[in-house]
Amino acid sequence: MSETPARQPRLAEQYEYFTKRHSRRTVLQASTLVAGSMLLPGTTAAASTTGPTVLLTAETAAGSALRPFGRHLAYGADSSRQVVVSWQTPAKVTAPFLRFGTVPGQFGEAIPAEVRALTSQLAWQKPDHTFSPHLSESVTQYYLHVRLDDLLPNTTYYYVVGHQGYDPTTSGRIGEIATFRTSAAPGRTDAFTFTAFGDQGVGYNAIATNSLIADLAPAFHLAMGDLSYALNGEGGHPAEDVYDARKWDSFFSQNEIIAAGIPWMVALGNHEMEGWYPYNGYGGMRARFTMPDNAWDGSTCIYSWRYQNVAFLSLDGNDICYNSQSNLDYTEGKQLAWLGSQLAKFRADPTVEFIIVYCHQCTYSTSDANGAELGAQQKWAPLFDKYKVDLVLNGHNHLYERTDPIRAGKGTKKVPSSGTVNSVKDGVTYITAGGGGEGISSIVDGVAESYMGNVKDVSAKMRFDTEEGETQKVTVTWSRVRYRGYSLVSVDVVPPSDGTPAQLKVRALTETGTLVDEITIRRS
Repeated sequence: MSETPARQPRLAEQYEYFTKRHSRRTVLQASTLVAGSMLLPGTTAAASTTGPTVLLTAETAAGSALRPFGRHLAYGADSSRQVVVSWQTPAKVTAPFLRFGTVPGQFGEAIPAEVRALTSQLAWQKPDHTFSPHLSESVTQYYLHVRLDDLLPNTTYYYVVGHQGYDPTTSGRIGEIATFRTSAAPGRTDAFTFTAFGDQGVGYNAIATNSLIADLAPAFHLAMGDLSYALNGEGGHPAEDVYDARKWDSFFSQNEIIAAGIPWMVALGNHEMEGWYPYNGYGGMRARFTMPDNAWDGSTCIYSWRYQNVAFLSLDGNDICYNSQSNLDYTEGKQLAWLGSQLAKFRADPTVEFIIVYCHQCTYSTSDANGAELGAQQKWAPLFDKYKVDLVLNGHNHLYERTDPIRAGKGTKKVPSSGTVNSVKDGVTYITAGGGGEGISSIVDGVAESYMGNVKDVSAKMRFDTEEGETQKVTVTWSRVRYRGYSLVSVDVVPPSDGTPAQLKVRALTETGTLVDEITIRRS
């Protein structure tokens, strides 16, 4: 009988140990984050628990020399009335702002931006490139955010961002005018498209999938964790993980051409467990992004939102992950309770046609890289079944895989490409879309790929880890499509017409736009 492995230390425990071991005179003060607040002189960061601090002593350069970059959008819980505009500046600036309006060239008064400064010690990091010898002991990244509420539904807005000494509306920088569009009102059934992938990283493969997003021009994009790969390693192990904070600058610069006009709704992956920051390693994410985060006060990238007749839920798979246990059960059951409650609310709402869940870890997968997540099968899947979730999207394994509809852990029927799923009768369809740009994953025991034009109707194996750390494999029959290549998922939400109910037209496209899978999901 094998000896039960010792419990892995949780990330909160590692953070405390790591910061004590590696602290310099200013490490704890400079790296502590308090979102949306300013710490006054003499105030300790420990007194606040809400997010990144605005550093009051950072040096200020001439505003005219500091061009904003890395613009990225997000919706609020009501996409018809709420949008967040976020960006970076290369250094601390004075009076950062956003101006916006519904007519090109006519911008309103400057709206002050919230500044979140994220300081990272150079001693933590192993950079992709050499650190400048002229840097101090740390690097600070400045993230700016403006929340817009009470917008008009189904309306295009024009916006610019700037700061004292840099105003695109008065300096002729018309190339810096960007747009966003609110959705139609909740419950409307107008047609729209969204895209999704996980595990993008930075580089030419990521640029290729970005180009495909641009061609598809979706209403929004779901980025399902492991975003920048600034952290290289399992995540949640600050003593071993390799980290380069400035790689996030490359990530936002790479994606700005898309994300400045198309909202990116993000979920947490294991590579977002940056254990050098507090809040279970999520301090960096709280500085960089503003998601609805409405699950409870202080939740990070756990939220629900609406786009017309479709309800979305973003979950944190690190909370139920046996494969990488640094944040296992860190919410102490809050996320699970919220998930059940929110699914019940959405399913009881007659204006909600479809429910889509997205997260990072795979509930079901036959990839050998990270495997399937037994914790999600045990804790989440019964709720997905109970409330008849229509589609679950995730990344984590770097390939495309679609299951047959699953209920109670078993496939209910074979659904080939171009087939149709009735999610009420047949069960939940699970899709892994982790081909956003990072290195491609393998399939357990080298089982053949199977996709449009290359169908291989063979059994596959699911590998998973138990909570005790043991790895197991079982043969499964629900793995219908497997494609090892860079790709994304595009979902067309089709309104009802001439007696045909509303539908989700789900397609998997390679980075060159080649179709490798498609299905239709409806509820009758």
